[in-house]
Amino acid sequence: MEPARAERHRREAREDERAARANQLLLLMPDHLHALIGVDGKTSLAQLIRGYKRITAKIAGIKWQRNFFDHRLRHDESFAEKFAYICQNPVRAGLISTEHDWPYAFIPDQRPPGRGDRPQSSD
Repeated sequence: MEPARAERHRREAREDERAARANQLLLLMPDHLHALIGVDGKTSLAQLIRGYKRITAKIAGIKWQRNFFDHRLRHDESFAEKFAYICQNPVRAGLISTEHDWPYAFIPDQRPPGRGDRPQSSD
């Protein structure tokens, strides 16, 4: 992935903050994207994803697939576990040896990844 394209994704994720969305994590892979977001009860997740895809396609020239896969956290699922699972994706793909080496993980309003800013599980 080109650093300039990744930077445009990061910038868009920060600039497109809406009251309806709380972007907790954005992790870019060579052929897909992981996002951990919160949505209020008023806004459709499909509308948010459609808007994000439309804007990033225009700004960064991304050619998105038509659909997306979502997974809702249930009350018994741990946010920290899902966060860690997403951050391990580049390691599982064999792209890096540790999650802290991946330059395309963005945590809004926090220091860059690899600086000890991973949520801790309270389980």
